[in-house]
Amino acid sequence: MLFAAVVHASQQVAATSARNGKIAVLADLLTQAETDEVDLLAHFLAGRLRQRRTGIGWRSLTGFQPAVAPRLTLAEVDAALDRLSDLSGPGSQLARKAGLAELMNRATDDEQRFLGGLIVGETRQGALEGVLLQAIARAFDVPLALVRRAAMLSGSVPAAAQAAASGGAEALVAIRLQVGRPILPMLAASAPTIAEAFAKLGGDPVAVEAKLDGIRMQAHKQGDRVGIYSRSLDEITVRLPEVATAVAALPCHSCVLDGEALAVDPDGRPRAFQETAARSASAADPRGIVLSSYFFDLLEVDGTEMLDQPGSVRQARLAELVPIVQRVDRIVTGDAAAAEQFCRQVLAQGHEGVVIKHLSLPYEAGRRGAGWIKVKPVLTLDLVVLAVEHGSGRRKGWLSNLHLGARDPANGGFVMLGKTFKGMTDEMLAWQTARFEELKLDDDGWVVTVRPQQVVEIAFDGVQRSPRYPGGLALRFARVVRYRDDKTSAEADTIDTVRSLARWA
Repeated sequence: MLFAAVVHASQQVAATSARNGKIAVLADLLTQAETDEVDLLAHFLAGRLRQRRTGIGWRSLTGFQPAVAPRLTLAEVDAALDRLSDLSGPGSQLARKAGLAELMNRATDDEQRFLGGLIVGETRQGALEGVLLQAIARAFDVPLALVRRAAMLSGSVPAAAQAAASGGAEALVAIRLQVGRPILPMLAASAPTIAEAFAKLGGDPVAVEAKLDGIRMQAHKQGDRVGIYSRSLDEITVRLPEVATAVAALPCHSCVLDGEALAVDPDGRPRAFQETAARSASAADPRGIVLSSYFFDLLEVDGTEMLDQPGSVRQARLAELVPIVQRVDRIVTGDAAAAEQFCRQVLAQGHEGVVIKHLSLPYEAGRRGAGWIKVKPVLTLDLVVLAVEHGSGRRKGWLSNLHLGARDPANGGFVMLGKTFKGMTDEMLAWQTARFEELKLDDDGWVVTVRPQQVVEIAFDGVQRSPRYPGGLALRFARVVRYRDDKTSAEADTIDTVRSLARWA
């Protein structure tokens, strides 16, 4: 299959707002692929590379002469990316530059843009995982529930697509939980208040658990072998030796656990998320930071798969297996007031909030299911827009990604804290495009620099250290709430306010 077919389908998906329309485009392309191309095609449609990382950044992706006509195949693109990702050691930088140029010069202009997005993980095509799963089910005439479960248990949507293409429903059913192979984690939906979360879960007694700001991990034990895996399913066992030791000591032959790794102070208070993240990036830390493990779910134990068991059963077995000091704090209650009190205690201990869980539902891996709902305080800042980017995909023709800055009273300027296009409605995109054209100072074809006058209210989940920006700080999961035309840039929040929100400040 030509790579151009993927690019064309991606453009169609990005330009289509209707979910059924997206599914139809993807399903049609999947049916055109040869069976042995489906796994690779599904990777590209999901906006991912099979190689995961190539060592190439945005700055390396410009200045290539585009090909006149499409001729690259999926296999040729994948082979070229294999070669680039395998490069290391002396001379690798020059070899990577030459290899990238060879690939990009064989690609058309549209293919170059799509390749660049794939390489840096920003295709922005709208082919969300749920849409792709539905497209796989339609393309190969198999039940959607089987596709979802196969993707969950294999930890890979492309693997589920390949199974459906090669063996249909029977091949999907054959995919089972396997200790040592991570599965997609269950995710929590959000609610603004505990009362609303209780209402969504039906008012029956629920589990209310502390929401820790740590590293999501999945622990697998099979005899003497222990594997620890990240949320993105990368193996990180060697980077979390203390967690692996704790899991190895559990009184079972095999188990699969879901939980968090967290750096804590001697008094038990969590350290800044960035310290946990930095510590989990290597096997040792010169500052002596130790990661503690906190588990909240049990997915397998001694050959018994627990995924389809009710939450109450999984929790009871977890309590039998894992010591209380290695379990996330929780209460079971049907009283929203009791849950509110527990949440206040959790926040006072330095944690993010709570996750409220239905007790009778199974573990819905890989989905933001209705059975788990997280509630945490929303932080907001009034920041100034310093620049915007020309939109792509569905936002093509609009000015989209905002460059956000906090006011710096020391020099009268602004300190950039990151970018976001999250939370924008079509009406907001149209308004801000006209607004920033009025404020435009410069346009390099990608980034439009504007006069720092427009204030915008931004919600976010926390502040972290970041070497990417001059102030050394960045906002986590920033999203637009609204524009504040009632405020001038002189009334925007300061960088000192941002620093005060960082727990290490």
